[in-house]
Amino acid sequence: MEIGTVETIPEPEAEKRRRRTSLGGGSNTPSGGGRDPGGGPGPNDRETPQQDAFVPEKSRVLTAFLLVIVMMTFGGLTAAYVVIATNNTAEWQPFSLPIQVWISTAILLASSITYHLGKTRLDASERESAKKWLVATTVLGAAFISSQLLTWLELRNRGFYLSGNPYSGFFYILTAVHAIHVLGGIIALASVLLRVWYPTANDAEMLKRRSIAQVVGWYWHFMGGVWIVLFVLLGFWK
Repeated sequence: MEIGTVETIPEPEAEKRRRRTSLGGGSNTPSGGGRDPGGGPGPNDRETPQQDAFVPEKSRVLTAFLLVIVMMTFGGLTAAYVVIATNNTAEWQPFSLPIQVWISTAILLASSITYHLGKTRLDASERESAKKWLVATTVLGAAFISSQLLTWLELRNRGFYLSGNPYSGFFYILTAVHAIHVLGGIIALASVLLRVWYPTANDAEMLKRRSIAQVVGWYWHFMGGVWIVLFVLLGFWK
Protein backbone atom coordinates (compact mmCIF):
# COMPACT_ATOMS: atom_id res chain seq x y z
CA MET A 1 0.00 0.00 0.00
CA GLU A 2 1.36 3.33 -1.01
CA ILE A 3 1.76 6.17 1.50
CA GLY A 4 -1.06 8.75 1.34
CA THR A 5 -3.70 6.45 -0.17
CA VAL A 6 -6.64 4.67 1.51
CA GLU A 7 -7.42 1.14 0.55
CA THR A 8 -11.14 0.10 0.83
CA ILE A 9 -11.87 -3.23 2.41
CA PRO A 10 -14.72 -5.13 0.66
CA GLU A 11 -17.81 -5.54 2.88
CA PRO A 12 -18.90 -9.12 3.37
CA GLU A 13 -22.00 -10.12 1.38
CA ALA A 14 -23.81 -11.41 4.48
CA GLU A 15 -23.38 -8.02 6.15
CA LYS A 16 -24.87 -6.30 3.09
CA ARG A 17 -27.99 -8.49 3.24
CA ARG A 18 -28.40 -7.91 6.97
CA ARG A 19 -28.14 -4.14 6.50
CA ARG A 20 -30.71 -4.06 3.69
CA THR A 21 -33.14 -6.06 5.77
CA SER A 22 -32.77 -3.79 8.80
CA LEU A 23 -33.32 -0.70 6.65
CA GLY A 24 -36.55 -2.12 5.16
CA GLY A 25 -35.03 -3.06 1.86
CA GLY A 26 -36.49 -5.59 -0.59
CA SER A 27 -36.58 -9.24 0.24
CA ASN A 28 -37.27 -12.26 -1.81
CA THR A 29 -39.35 -13.81 0.98
CA PRO A 30 -43.05 -12.73 1.06
CA SER A 31 -44.26 -11.45 4.41
CA GLY A 32 -47.72 -11.28 5.95
CA GLY A 33 -48.19 -14.64 7.63
CA GLY A 34 -48.15 -16.78 4.54
CA ARG A 35 -50.21 -14.45 2.27
CA ASP A 36 -49.08 -13.35 -1.16
CA PRO A 37 -48.63 -9.61 -2.03
CA GLY A 38 -52.07 -9.57 -3.61
CA GLY A 39 -53.78 -10.44 -0.31
CA GLY A 40 -54.72 -14.01 -1.29
CA PRO A 41 -54.91 -16.77 1.32
CA GLY A 42 -51.76 -18.60 2.16
CA PRO A 43 -51.28 -22.30 2.68
CA ASN A 44 -51.72 -21.97 6.44
CA ASP A 45 -55.07 -20.18 6.27
CA ARG A 46 -58.14 -22.15 7.33
CA GLU A 47 -60.49 -23.38 4.64
CA THR A 48 -64.01 -22.04 4.63
CA PRO A 49 -66.87 -24.49 5.31
CA GLN A 50 -68.47 -26.12 2.30
CA GLN A 51 -71.52 -24.26 1.14
CA ASP A 52 -73.28 -27.41 -0.09
CA ALA A 53 -73.04 -29.29 3.22
CA PHE A 54 -76.21 -31.18 4.22
CA VAL A 55 -78.36 -29.30 6.74
CA PRO A 56 -80.86 -31.60 8.53
CA GLU A 57 -82.99 -28.68 9.73
CA LYS A 58 -83.70 -27.65 6.14
CA SER A 59 -85.20 -31.03 5.21
CA ARG A 60 -87.30 -31.02 8.38
CA VAL A 61 -88.72 -27.57 7.65
CA LEU A 62 -89.55 -28.53 4.06
CA THR A 63 -91.26 -31.73 5.18
CA ALA A 64 -93.26 -29.89 7.85
CA PHE A 65 -94.38 -27.39 5.21
CA LEU A 66 -95.43 -30.26 2.91
CA LEU A 67 -97.40 -31.89 5.71
CA VAL A 68 -99.27 -28.64 6.35
CA ILE A 69 -100.27 -28.51 2.67
CA VAL A 70 -101.43 -32.15 2.74
CA MET A 71 -103.39 -31.53 5.94
CA MET A 72 -105.13 -28.52 4.38
CA THR A 73 -106.01 -30.56 1.28
CA PHE A 74 -107.61 -33.39 3.20
CA GLY A 75 -109.13 -30.96 5.69
CA GLY A 76 -111.04 -29.23 2.90
CA LEU A 77 -112.21 -32.52 1.39
CA THR A 78 -113.36 -34.00 4.70
CA ALA A 79 -115.15 -30.77 5.65
CA ALA A 80 -117.10 -30.88 2.38
CA TYR A 81 -117.89 -34.55 3.04
CA VAL A 82 -119.25 -33.83 6.53
CA VAL A 83 -121.40 -30.92 5.30
CA ILE A 84 -123.04 -32.94 2.55
CA ALA A 85 -123.41 -36.03 4.75
CA THR A 86 -125.34 -34.04 7.36
CA ASN A 87 -127.73 -32.50 4.82
CA ASN A 88 -129.59 -35.82 4.36
CA THR A 89 -130.14 -35.31 0.65
CA ALA A 90 -132.00 -37.98 -1.29
CA GLU A 91 -129.02 -38.58 -3.58
CA TRP A 92 -126.82 -39.50 -0.61
CA GLN A 93 -126.80 -43.30 -0.66
CA PRO A 94 -124.06 -44.81 1.53
CA PHE A 95 -123.03 -48.43 1.18
CA SER A 96 -121.16 -50.93 3.31
CA LEU A 97 -117.41 -50.82 2.95
CA PRO A 98 -115.87 -53.58 0.85
CA ILE A 99 -113.65 -56.07 2.64
CA GLN A 100 -110.68 -54.63 0.73
CA VAL A 101 -110.96 -51.39 2.73
CA TRP A 102 -110.46 -53.31 5.96
CA ILE A 103 -107.50 -55.12 4.42
CA SER A 104 -106.02 -51.80 3.26
CA THR A 105 -106.29 -50.45 6.81
CA ALA A 106 -104.47 -53.46 8.26
CA ILE A 107 -101.75 -53.21 5.60
CA LEU A 108 -101.11 -49.53 6.21
CA LEU A 109 -100.96 -49.96 9.99
CA ALA A 110 -98.50 -52.82 9.55
CA SER A 111 -96.35 -50.65 7.25
CA SER A 112 -96.09 -47.98 9.95
CA ILE A 113 -94.81 -50.59 12.38
CA THR A 114 -92.23 -51.97 9.95
CA TYR A 115 -91.01 -48.48 9.07
CA HIS A 116 -90.59 -47.61 12.74
CA LEU A 117 -88.55 -50.79 13.25
CA GLY A 118 -86.41 -49.98 10.21
CA LYS A 119 -85.78 -46.42 11.40
CA THR A 120 -84.85 -47.69 14.86
CA ARG A 121 -82.35 -50.16 13.40
CA LEU A 122 -80.87 -47.45 11.19
CA ASP A 123 -80.34 -45.16 14.18
CA ALA A 124 -78.57 -48.05 15.90
CA SER A 125 -76.29 -48.48 12.85
CA GLU A 126 -77.72 -51.95 12.17
CA ARG A 127 -77.83 -51.48 8.41
CA GLU A 128 -78.70 -55.02 7.34
CA SER A 129 -81.64 -55.23 9.72
CA ALA A 130 -82.81 -51.74 8.75
CA LYS A 131 -82.68 -52.68 5.09
CA LYS A 132 -84.94 -55.68 5.64
CA TRP A 133 -87.56 -53.69 7.51
CA LEU A 134 -87.52 -50.92 4.89
CA VAL A 135 -87.98 -53.49 2.13
CA ALA A 136 -90.95 -54.90 4.04
CA THR A 137 -92.42 -51.39 4.33
CA THR A 138 -92.04 -50.82 0.59
CA VAL A 139 -93.77 -54.11 -0.18
CA LEU A 140 -96.62 -53.26 2.19
CA GLY A 141 -97.00 -49.86 0.55
CA ALA A 142 -97.31 -51.48 -2.86
CA ALA A 143 -99.82 -53.95 -1.39
CA PHE A 144 -101.88 -51.03 -0.08
CA ILE A 145 -102.07 -49.49 -3.56
CA SER A 146 -103.07 -52.85 -5.02
CA SER A 147 -105.77 -53.24 -2.38
CA GLN A 148 -107.16 -49.82 -3.29
CA LEU A 149 -107.37 -50.81 -6.94
CA LEU A 150 -109.30 -53.93 -5.95
CA THR A 151 -111.62 -51.77 -3.84
CA TRP A 152 -112.50 -49.56 -6.79
CA LEU A 153 -113.11 -52.60 -8.99
CA GLU A 154 -115.43 -54.05 -6.36
CA LEU A 155 -117.44 -50.83 -6.18
CA ARG A 156 -117.68 -50.73 -9.95
CA ASN A 157 -119.01 -54.29 -9.96
CA ARG A 158 -121.63 -53.24 -7.40
CA GLY A 159 -122.77 -50.42 -9.66
CA PHE A 160 -121.31 -47.50 -7.67
CA TYR A 161 -119.55 -44.92 -9.83
CA LEU A 162 -117.96 -41.51 -9.38
CA SER A 163 -121.13 -39.68 -10.46
CA GLY A 164 -124.77 -40.15 -9.49
CA ASN A 165 -124.21 -40.81 -5.80
CA PRO A 166 -122.40 -38.12 -3.76
CA TYR A 167 -121.27 -40.68 -1.21
CA SER A 168 -119.61 -42.92 -3.80
CA GLY A 169 -118.14 -39.81 -5.46
CA PHE A 170 -116.52 -38.74 -2.20
CA PHE A 171 -115.34 -42.30 -1.62
CA TYR A 172 -113.52 -42.38 -4.94
CA ILE A 173 -112.06 -38.89 -4.54
CA LEU A 174 -110.87 -39.27 -0.95
CA THR A 175 -109.33 -42.70 -1.44
CA ALA A 176 -107.75 -41.75 -4.79
CA VAL A 177 -106.15 -38.57 -3.42
CA HIS A 178 -104.84 -40.55 -0.47
CA ALA A 179 -103.47 -43.29 -2.75
CA ILE A 180 -101.60 -40.68 -4.81
CA HIS A 181 -99.96 -39.32 -1.67
CA VAL A 182 -99.06 -42.83 -0.52
CA LEU A 183 -97.50 -43.46 -3.93
CA GLY A 184 -95.34 -40.37 -3.39
CA GLY A 185 -94.37 -41.77 0.00
CA ILE A 186 -93.33 -45.06 -1.62
CA ILE A 187 -91.02 -43.13 -3.97
CA ALA A 188 -89.49 -41.29 -1.00
CA LEU A 189 -89.18 -44.60 0.83
CA ALA A 190 -87.34 -46.08 -2.14
CA SER A 191 -84.80 -43.24 -1.95
CA VAL A 192 -84.13 -44.08 1.70
CA LEU A 193 -83.77 -47.76 0.85
CA LEU A 194 -81.27 -47.05 -1.92
CA ARG A 195 -79.13 -45.00 0.46
CA VAL A 196 -79.16 -47.69 3.13
CA TRP A 197 -78.48 -50.49 0.65
CA TYR A 198 -74.69 -50.05 0.71
CA PRO A 199 -72.53 -49.63 3.83
CA THR A 200 -70.67 -46.43 4.57
CA ALA A 201 -68.20 -45.20 7.18
CA ASN A 202 -68.70 -41.51 6.35
CA ASP A 203 -70.23 -39.61 9.27
CA ALA A 204 -71.79 -36.98 7.01
CA GLU A 205 -73.47 -39.66 4.90
CA MET A 206 -74.79 -41.41 8.01
CA LEU A 207 -76.27 -38.13 9.24
CA LYS A 208 -77.94 -37.61 5.89
CA ARG A 209 -79.39 -41.12 5.88
CA ARG A 210 -80.84 -40.79 9.34
CA SER A 211 -82.25 -37.31 8.71
CA ILE A 212 -83.94 -38.32 5.45
CA ALA A 213 -85.30 -41.48 7.08
CA GLN A 214 -86.72 -39.33 9.87
CA VAL A 215 -88.62 -36.91 7.62
CA VAL A 216 -89.87 -39.71 5.35
CA GLY A 217 -91.10 -41.44 8.49
CA TRP A 218 -93.01 -38.30 9.44
CA TYR A 219 -94.74 -38.34 6.07
CA TRP A 220 -95.44 -42.08 6.12
CA HIS A 221 -96.97 -42.10 9.59
CA PHE A 222 -98.95 -38.96 8.77
CA MET A 223 -100.53 -40.65 5.76
CA GLY A 224 -101.40 -43.60 7.98
CA GLY A 225 -103.18 -41.23 10.37
CA VAL A 226 -105.04 -39.58 7.48
CA TRP A 227 -106.23 -43.00 6.32
CA ILE A 228 -107.63 -43.79 9.78
CA VAL A 229 -109.63 -40.54 9.65
CA LEU A 230 -110.95 -41.40 6.19
CA PHE A 231 -111.78 -44.93 7.30
CA VAL A 232 -113.85 -43.63 10.23
CA LEU A 233 -115.64 -41.05 8.06
CA LEU A 234 -116.49 -43.38 5.19
CA GLY A 235 -117.34 -46.32 7.38
CA PHE A 236 -119.14 -44.77 10.36
CA TRP A 237 -120.14 -41.20 9.42
CA LYS A 238 -122.72 -41.81 6.74
